[in-house]
Amino acid sequence: MNTLTLRSVARAPIAVHPVVGAVALAGPRLARLAERRAFVTTKHDFLTAVEGLEGSHAEWVRRQIRAAEQPSDLWLLRGTVFEALADAGQSALEPLLRASLDTLFRCGAPATDFLSSRVLTR
Repeated sequence: MNTLTLRSVARAPIAVHPVVGAVALAGPRLARLAERRAFVTTKHDFLTAVEGLEGSHAEWVRRQIRAAEQPSDLWLLRGTVFEALADAGQSALEPLLRASLDTLFRCGAPATDFLSSRVLTR
């Protein structure tokens, strides 16, 4: 009967170079990649939501979403997007976009100096 046997192979010791320290950067790098992927997914969700809207205001909203470079840009646009969707009778998409934003801001709203116009009382 044939049985597998494990044999140890002698290997040359690995020389420690400054590049080995870069292995520690893998965690933060992966975190940045995950954050970027979540941002791109949320941006795509926003663009998909406003895709069917018509009019000059809808085109302006699409341009603003395309120009967004940071998650906070989408956060600041959320009120405008929700309002445009409500005007078009597609407010059912709002909870989906809020859930998408929650993937970007797990700890709540980002720290910005701007307020949503929906919060202000008149």
